[in-house]
Amino acid sequence: MSPTTLPAGPEHGHVTFLGAGPGDPGLLTLRAVEALGHADVLVAEHEVLDVVRVHARPGVAVVNTDTDPSGGSDPGTGAPQLTVVDGASTTARGPAERDAAHLVMQAARGGRRVVRAVSGDPGLDTYAAAEMLACVAAGVPFEVVPGIAAAVGVPAYAGVPLRDAEGADVRFVDARTASDRCWTEVGASDGTVVVSTSLDSVAAAAGELVSAGRKPDTPITVTVGGTTTRQRTWTATLGTIAQTLKQAKVLPSPEGGRPVIAVVGERSAAAQREQLSWFESKALFGWRVLVPRTKEQAASLSDQLRSYGAVPHEVPTIAVEPPRTPQQMERAVKGLVTGRYEWIAFTSVNAVKAVREKFEEYGLDARAFAGIKVAAVGEQTAKALIAFGVKPDLVPSGEQSAAGLLDDWPPYDPVFDPIDRVFLPRADIATETLVAGLIELGWEVDDVTAYRTVRASPPPAETREAIKGGGFDAVLFTSSSTVRNLVGIAGKPHNVTVIACIGPATAKTAEEHGLRVDVMAPEPSVHRLAEALAEFGTRRRAAAVEAGEAVTRPSERRPGARRRRSTT
Repeated sequence: MSPTTLPAGPEHGHVTFLGAGPGDPGLLTLRAVEALGHADVLVAEHEVLDVVRVHARPGVAVVNTDTDPSGGSDPGTGAPQLTVVDGASTTARGPAERDAAHLVMQAARGGRRVVRAVSGDPGLDTYAAAEMLACVAAGVPFEVVPGIAAAVGVPAYAGVPLRDAEGADVRFVDARTASDRCWTEVGASDGTVVVSTSLDSVAAAAGELVSAGRKPDTPITVTVGGTTTRQRTWTATLGTIAQTLKQAKVLPSPEGGRPVIAVVGERSAAAQREQLSWFESKALFGWRVLVPRTKEQAASLSDQLRSYGAVPHEVPTIAVEPPRTPQQMERAVKGLVTGRYEWIAFTSVNAVKAVREKFEEYGLDARAFAGIKVAAVGEQTAKALIAFGVKPDLVPSGEQSAAGLLDDWPPYDPVFDPIDRVFLPRADIATETLVAGLIELGWEVDDVTAYRTVRASPPPAETREAIKGGGFDAVLFTSSSTVRNLVGIAGKPHNVTVIACIGPATAKTAEEHGLRVDVMAPEPSVHRLAEALAEFGTRRRAAAVEAGEAVTRPSERRPGARRRRSTT
């Protein structure tokens, strides 16, 4: 039996010290996710809270060991906040209650399971050992779930191998606590040194290494925001890193205290990083991409964009509401049960949802589809049906659209088809392409309004400003209505924003609204649209590298810079 599933003691509870990794949520271990799913209380600093909280169960109590967000003191020195997901909250006060070990002990009382999450790995955390000793003293059982340490994970994401075939020594130094003796030892070594420091202390750390005996021309890489889409890496030498950061305008900076990982040594040379920089060279690395769809609709698309290094931002442009007159839908669902239809055709995920909700209203389930052939317009609609317990009989083999569905739809045959009627639950604004095509194939069609699409509410003011002010690098338009509605509720995207459209009709609507279309999908599929945008980003990056220019995102272009029209 797994330790996280063992019953906790009635008084002392149980504590899991968990490494949340260096920043990328995907680096959490399976063991960590399991422990989070069983936690009653989650204790974490602000920088790891978002990474681990998503895997905790609903209603988990969350203890933030940082200072009050409105305060200005350093993390860990202010009043910790206890917030319960259901909205109740309390604030622990007093010197003893500011101690993280005390918070962990308090949280474990009453037999509760506590997950104490730290950045990186618990074994390298400054205070985790003291908290474990406090557990021992209080008789609270605990376990440790290791995580990926920043000193190892960040260089891997920066394309900087720490060891090669020659097996050079690797030394790890925390510049914030390193003694003169520590610097002397690593300075005398010719191995690789991994330095944990802050952005405004990099030059000082480089100076310490030179003073300790390292040559000024020793290569160094400095990575900030490691393993996240904010990651940036600079390559220089110990003698030139201060000037390199100054020219890059990262020092001095209000955010100079941000933690960084610096790798020093001959075997971490720039030539290796240029070949091995797999993360920062992703097609859309760091791009903020606007996806005008709901989170439910955009889930797989957003995951695909993240795989290219992008940061998707979902903004719903339409809202779905029940039909004004539900009687037609009610009659059709009853007809479905009584054998009125040979086929039912779903042209969207929303149509599946509308029928499913009506089924639940009547106490029906997927068994009501027995004996009825089911068609889905594309993969996403098919997945929604499968989640409902229905495997579609027909999904277009080619283009995922009404036209593609008609290409594969069989004509009505009175010999083999006992019933000649098709149930088509759709939106109120759907086109007549599918209805006309089915009639031409000899079928009778009950074209039923299953839901209405209305313009969504405007997004928050900061999102509207980002759209109009060039804060987004690209926007994906998946239909003409998304163009019209986005412009209507948020304004026209800035001219530096890359405009990507799913097809010619959508592109025409975008141009009618004064937008220049840069990317168009080779076929009407949201995933092919994302692929086309990634290909655009790859070409753009390659052109900048070939020209000897810095690789920038579209939103980083100089004010007034003209956009080149894409030929995609």
